[in-house]
Amino acid sequence: MLECLILGDSIAVGIHQARPECVAYAKGGINSYQWLNKNIDKTPLTAKTVIISLGSNDHKYVKTESELQAIRQLTKADRVFWILPAIKPDIQEIVRKVAAEYGDTVLPITRLQKDRVHPSWAGYKELGEKTK
Repeated sequence: MLECLILGDSIAVGIHQARPECVAYAKGGINSYQWLNKNIDKTPLTAKTVIISLGSNDHKYVKTESELQAIRQLTKADRVFWILPAIKPDIQEIVRKVAAEYGDTVLPITRLQKDRVHPSWAGYKELGEKTK
């Protein structure tokens, strides 16, 4: 079993830089629907720790809740951490809801780059530490 698996978007790519010992299925700019369809063949998503960062790139045509539910149902882990998007309050609420249903931990991004979306390097390091 893998120790650590990171799933998601550009924020997941950055977390992987802070946690290079983890395996990452991550791509910048990807939304939840695209991620699920690109990675469905890698299921089940099994590791001791799974870190999920998705939702920041979702738009009104992405069924975020059903996509995140499907991803979480395919995830088998002792601990699951969700990185709360720094934007889109409606998506934030969905992430919190899905995480709560499974007893997962939600981590907000507390240190942001000037774009107000991505963590600063210190923010990535902080998220990496909190997921250990």
